[in-house]
Amino acid sequence: MTGRPAAQEAAAELFAAEYPRLAGWCRGLVGDEEAAHDLAAEAFTRLWSRWSRIDDPRGYLYVVATNLVRRHWRRAATRAITVSVEQPAHDGAPDLGLRDLVGRLPKRLQSVVLLHYYADLPVTEVARLLERPEGSIKSDLHRARARLLAAMEASDD
Repeated sequence: MTGRPAAQEAAAELFAAEYPRLAGWCRGLVGDEEAAHDLAAEAFTRLWSRWSRIDDPRGYLYVVATNLVRRHWRRAATRAITVSVEQPAHDGAPDLGLRDLVGRLPKRLQSVVLLHYYADLPVTEVARLLERPEGSIKSDLHRARARLLAAMEASDD
């Protein structure tokens, strides 16, 4: 034993095990290595500030990171709107990649999509983390898929 308290040891082990995965997950969502590391580090900072009150540290990390990613998307969208107003795109067509489409979903649907499909958490885990019934999570996933499909079909026209 290194003499560190058990909580510090557990936090260090969680960081070593989860930071690379969380940063990679964030990178896949925001498309920027530096921003991804900033988001992952912020999620861990928020976890550490509440460490003694958190029952499921890994789940907490992904919920916090989901919220941070959504905030990043909102800020990026605001910047993109500002740029497009100042310098309109040549073809006028918006970029409707899947990440952008997920970013346009309502917050409730974004959370379940990010946690289930992107963080690869089972429906039961998503329900527990969001403190909602499994049936509601399944229903939200169904609604999200329908909206994403409709948006992708509309962008193909």
